[in-house]
Amino acid sequence: MTVTRSRSGATGAHRGTGRSGTGRAVAVIVLVTLAALIPLLGPSPALHGTGEADAPGTGGIGLLRTVLFAALAIPVGELFADRLARSVPGAPAARPRSWSAAAGWVGFVAALGLASVVATGNLIPDSPADIDIGGLYATRDGKLALLEVNGFLAAALCASSARPATQALPLAAVIVAEALRAHPTTEYSPLIGSGLTLVHLTASSLWVGGLLHVLRTLRGWRDAPQGSALLGLYARVAAFLLAALTATGVCSSLRRMPPGTILEQLTDTAYGRVLLAKVILMVGVCALALWARIRLARASDPLTACSPARGEVYLLALVVAVSGLLTALPVPIRW
Repeated sequence: MTVTRSRSGATGAHRGTGRSGTGRAVAVIVLVTLAALIPLLGPSPALHGTGEADAPGTGGIGLLRTVLFAALAIPVGELFADRLARSVPGAPAARPRSWSAAAGWVGFVAALGLASVVATGNLIPDSPADIDIGGLYATRDGKLALLEVNGFLAAALCASSARPATQALPLAAVIVAEALRAHPTTEYSPLIGSGLTLVHLTASSLWVGGLLHVLRTLRGWRDAPQGSALLGLYARVAAFLLAALTATGVCSSLRRMPPGTILEQLTDTAYGRVLLAKVILMVGVCALALWARIRLARASDPLTACSPARGEVYLLALVVAVSGLLTALPVPIRW
């Protein structure tokens, strides 16, 4: 009888784990689908009632930028999390399978799609004949688009090589190119804006990609005591990343929406509405991060902090999608 109960309990636990795993898989699928729909369906609701015109291809461009940001965060986060894991004393040698090469190729395709948009005068091309590849070399935006394409290509090749850490250089080039692209020379103090975007994009890539890879690493380490040390190490660095994200995000918003008009523009412009949605999502992310940190410090099993951390990753996926849409919308007027 004792043996029978033990097997039954084990079977029940196994089924419970299976149900839990299936639930997580469904949650991931739903969130990824929602994240893809935000850039595609977001422009119309955001522009409704603002009087602003919907630029051609806003949804498609927003989706491509979402894919580009995600493809950037994954390899940057892997490099960051692997470095943290190596610094943990007695850390197991097990590491999750790298996603960097696949992310590099996906980023290459997204950057190529965005370059084709630039090559047609920032319009969605109807056919390959509409794309003027040679014209990319004649404009600043075209050169930056080509730099991103080549950066992702080089990163994918480096990630597949015997020295995957060398992908850090082309990834850094992509971040610099994206920061410069976001602030044209006609903008007020473009170098300041590019500097803020550079820090913001770097910190967000480290946070999103780093947390994802840390959780994947902990799954491979299972019950190893070093798991809580790795999670705690990441949490300490994430606090500085959050401070950098908050500071640069606030400064960038104030540059585009002066203090006297920010409340009105948050509700009356498409850019402001999407920015407000991003802020609300980030408040949820911060709440989950705080919950994970409290569990890590006070719970009898520190690894229970993984549950809110997984929720944090899901919400961050939506933040990335909203950020992709934000970069495709018209910048608000400085009133």
